[in-house]
Amino acid sequence: MSGTLRIVAKIGTSSVTDARGALRVDAIDRLCDEAAVLRREGHEVLVVTSGAVAGGVGALGLAARPTEVLTLQALSAVGQSRLMSLYDAALARHGLVGAQALLVPHDFVDRTQYLHARATLLRLLELGCVPVINENDAIASDEIRYGDNDHIAALVAHAVAADVLVLLTDTRGLFTADPARDASARFVERVEADDPLLSVRAGDSAGERGSGGMASKLAAARIASWSGVRTVIAEAGRAGVLRDAVAGTPGVGTQFVAHDRSLPARKLWIAFAARPAGVLVVDEGARGALARRGSSLLHAGVVEVRGDFAAGDAVEVHDGAGALVARGIAAVSADDARAARGRRSGELAEGLPAEVIHRDDLVLLAD
Repeated sequence: MSGTLRIVAKIGTSSVTDARGALRVDAIDRLCDEAAVLRREGHEVLVVTSGAVAGGVGALGLAARPTEVLTLQALSAVGQSRLMSLYDAALARHGLVGAQALLVPHDFVDRTQYLHARATLLRLLELGCVPVINENDAIASDEIRYGDNDHIAALVAHAVAADVLVLLTDTRGLFTADPARDASARFVERVEADDPLLSVRAGDSAGERGSGGMASKLAAARIASWSGVRTVIAEAGRAGVLRDAVAGTPGVGTQFVAHDRSLPARKLWIAFAARPAGVLVVDEGARGALARRGSSLLHAGVVEVRGDFAAGDAVEVHDGAGALVARGIAAVSADDARAARGRRSGELAEGLPAEVIHRDDLVLLAD
């Protein structure tokens, strides 16, 4: 490895907690040891860590992880301080200073918040700190149910212009099938920028202690790839995993090649991280206009509206065969979209926006 690299390393709940839900000091120590090696070589490291909720479960001696949102938020507040104290102690052994940064989705959607969060993280790096980042589960009421730190890590990698994103988990990387259920499953060592594997549906669940699974890691790898960031999914318990992942050592995990396409942070969020509230089915004419000309989606091209969404919600755009074409932010509500579907601009009710989704709020996901 030559030159200074900026690395984002994300470790999941299943890798930093034991089967009872208690935080594993040895796992955090090992990650910080490896981060310290990279720091001594002149590289910058940011850590994105899960484990606050699970840490709260362990601290309070609960038999299982609850599912009720308010309780999960309370547990994250209990566990976050304990989680950070372990990182502080582990980094201090190497003369490094940890810096807690708690983020929410709004920090990536709102331009002012995004610039502020980015500036803070970059300043921490300039000061020689190791930012230790987690989602602010205590206040992110929706994201504690639907979010995961794989997305946060990918968006952080974009924000700080990282060179490498390493997603550490409890498996070797990506397989063609679940190796626990299919003996013929093959390990996938390399995924190209436009490989269909980046959009397949892998296992959704990471078990009862975590919120992410291989599907969320694939989505995160795609976000990072479209940000020009090389990504590696690798096993957290592998000796030297972080340095080998950064070096691109063969066999360390699944390597995802960076895409030459680059999207701004807001469009990355729209494309891959925002939770869709509905679906707009379009005709072939509209599909072609979106794909070939980068047009806005007009009411005339909409043939069906599914779901109950408001203006400002994320929605998916499908073609007549059900294939995903794009994602975007709706300019109108579902009720208004239904009432106006198939109508030309001159036929719309007064005051209704001409676009169902403006092109500035739309990301094409199909050719």
